[in-house]
Amino acid sequence: MYCSTCGRQLEEEARYCSACGTPRGKVRPPSGESAGTKKLSRAREGKMIAGVCAGVARYLEIDVTLVRILWILVTIFPPIPGLVAYIVCWIVMPQDPEPDCPSSSTMTTVVDT
Repeated sequence: MYCSTCGRQLEEEARYCSACGTPRGKVRPPSGESAGTKKLSRAREGKMIAGVCAGVARYLEIDVTLVRILWILVTIFPPIPGLVAYIVCWIVMPQDPEPDCPSSSTMTTVVDT
């Protein structure tokens, strides 16, 4: 693709022209995801119980602590709808897929002595 202002060739993943700084029109999203698509799923990282609050916070792009506090308030006043909603989300929301490579926390080191 070429810059519409200066005519220089742009790299495939470039968002701006390196010569004149003009923003590129449409940029293809990475790894096959469609633009503007968000998936609501339970988080594997940073979860407390089932990852529901962390997944909702990621989806809404807000702090997970705020979501947890709000969910606790909804669970306390009145108790039944908040608790039922959490359990339903736990069952219905899919969990994030497993990472392709193992993280450093799950890898074990073998030492020869």
